[in-house]
Amino acid sequence: MITLVRRVTAAACALGAALGALAGCTAPEATRAPHPAPSASAASPVSPAAEPPTLAPGPAGLTPVFEHGPRARDKTVALTFDADMTADQGTRAARGERFDNPGLVAALRELKVPATVFMTGRWAEEYPVQARAIGRHPLFEVANHSYSHYAFTDDCYGLPTLDEERMRADVERAYAVFRKVGVRDPMPYFRFPGGCYDRRALKALTPVGVTAVQWDVVSGDAFATDADAVAREVLDGVRPGSVVVLHCTLSAAPTTERAVRTIVPALRAKGFRFVKVSELIGAASSRL
Repeated sequence: MITLVRRVTAAACALGAALGALAGCTAPEATRAPHPAPSASAASPVSPAAEPPTLAPGPAGLTPVFEHGPRARDKTVALTFDADMTADQGTRAARGERFDNPGLVAALRELKVPATVFMTGRWAEEYPVQARAIGRHPLFEVANHSYSHYAFTDDCYGLPTLDEERMRADVERAYAVFRKVGVRDPMPYFRFPGGCYDRRALKALTPVGVTAVQWDVVSGDAFATDADAVAREVLDGVRPGSVVVLHCTLSAAPTTERAVRTIVPALRAKGFRFVKVSELIGAASSRL
């Protein structure tokens, strides 16, 4: 179930190169792919009682990859937000750059929109109060976006690259940070930084037991200056079961809150219901 090539917007692709933190881009499996979930081992981040839905391992036992839910008459859609921050961007945060977006989170709460936040461990360290609040709010679920936001393949939009030996440790380090800051029951889902993965990366994460979560709708919010254009990109692309990738990093995606305030009522008017990624995965796994 490995994802093939998907088109992305130029704005999203510019993200990894310009900021080294965001990249809503995808490409061929061997080099790039869209923006994957933990085992019942001692390192598992999820309590056994939670039992969130996951996908069965892929071919040869590789980490499974999820891109969208069933294309059913039940018109569900999942908005996902990448809370990106690389391991070496603390100095920029100290100078006042905002890698968080409290206004966006407040808008989602005001609009009563369930959402899945793919959070880097570095982001959770920088904003522990926000990470904890998001993780404990019933509208939201927190999933893993690595600790460092370094790439899991070569040639991934300018992101530094992890060695294969460090891939598993980087994901497990993020879960450790979530536990440290008090995020409740982080989900067994993982999104590759920059959306880049290959067979080697899927194999490296197999022991962690995560489901890789990608997307089928690119919002184009990375460095966007036109919120209406972002909204149109989403509204034109959403189908039943869609997973939409957006960002929760104000400095790199400053129009996302405004776009969401347009997207949500427009999709509701079309009969769509907003869900978390876990609900889509549950629906997909029940059909297998």
